[in-house]
Amino acid sequence: MIAEAEDKLLETKCIPVGWEVTTLGKVCTFLDGKRKPIKESDRAMRRGIYPYYGASGIIDYVDNFIFDEELILLGEDGANILNRSTPLAFKVSGKIWVNNHAHVLRPNQDMDIGFLTEYLESLKYDKYNTGTAQPKLNKEVCSSIEVIKPPFEEQRAIGTIFSTWDNGIEKLQQLIAAKQKRKKALMQQLLTGKKRFKEFTDEWQEVTLGDVFNRVTRKNTDANTNVLTISAQKGLINQEHYFNKQVASETLDNYFLLRKGEFAYNKSYSNGYPMGAIKRLKYYEAGVVTTLYICFGLKNESKHSPEFMEHYFNAGFLNRELKKIAHEGGRAHGLLNVTPVDFFNLKLSIPDFREQQKIASVLQAADKEIEVLQQKLNALKQQKKGLVQKLLTGQVRVNLKAEPVS
Repeated sequence: MIAEAEDKLLETKCIPVGWEVTTLGKVCTFLDGKRKPIKESDRAMRRGIYPYYGASGIIDYVDNFIFDEELILLGEDGANILNRSTPLAFKVSGKIWVNNHAHVLRPNQDMDIGFLTEYLESLKYDKYNTGTAQPKLNKEVCSSIEVIKPPFEEQRAIGTIFSTWDNGIEKLQQLIAAKQKRKKALMQQLLTGKKRFKEFTDEWQEVTLGDVFNRVTRKNTDANTNVLTISAQKGLINQEHYFNKQVASETLDNYFLLRKGEFAYNKSYSNGYPMGAIKRLKYYEAGVVTTLYICFGLKNESKHSPEFMEHYFNAGFLNRELKKIAHEGGRAHGLLNVTPVDFFNLKLSIPDFREQQKIASVLQAADKEIEVLQQKLNALKQQKKGLVQKLLTGQVRVNLKAEPVS
């Protein structure tokens, strides 16, 4: 269906014959005057079935709607304008409500909504940012954004291609979400003993963290410069890779030296980790961490499975115990005042070593299945991204005269 353009667009930096360059204000109507924000406290009194949209998607559901057609929403403010962690331009349809953090665009009849949505999402908005305290795209600037406009039939064909890719991506995302939900249910059952394997009948034992782990306080005498930070999603990773800059002290002698397989507890709460995150060092042989972390390693890996313990911590089963001892520190917002003595006195209920290993193997298999699907999703998104750039610039053209497949 797709044929490469004969002209060398990348060399000549021009668009194909028959395409034009216009502006966003000329290819659509801004419906911003119709949008209306509803305070969170008011939304709590107006729960309903209609999606309530903000800058990056649905944030609530309310009892009424103000739009009922196919439209494009373009985020008006927020960090996502620059960091693009979620879609900034996205297509919506049906009965919806939109607040004042997203521009509402109705494409003209000679502008395909699928093509225009993908085109807007492909742009970098750094040069359009008018905000100071936080990024912002005002209506005047958005209206002046240049838009490449092929003939309508070609727009529609390109939009159809994008729609096909999006359907494939959406189905894979739904499959991953289902696998993650299944794994979460398995964790709730297996890590608490609610569901057990037939070959194991021994009672689970209540122990303290201090019974199972030794605290790690070794100083960085190796002059290790691999400074680690705890990411809620990625675990213990290189700080420079995570922050895109080095934020540690120049002198690392007083940092704790952590070795592969050992654990660290970040006492600061984060999204999904209200009582802080515990992560295991897996990607490096060694690294150094701030002394604000509580570090520890298993006393005997022939009696306790590190993989079981990793899943136990990730499931948040220590949170109830942590709540009993944790208080927010006075000097740093979000830093929980958990002392090492209290931490290692925390209680947990665990099975014997063989059952730990069995549980860990089941959960690791679930993780591997999700990881493979995630890799496929990432590859699909990258392939689509490459295709988007080629189709939107005319480097690759759609063959509108292709014969139907018999």
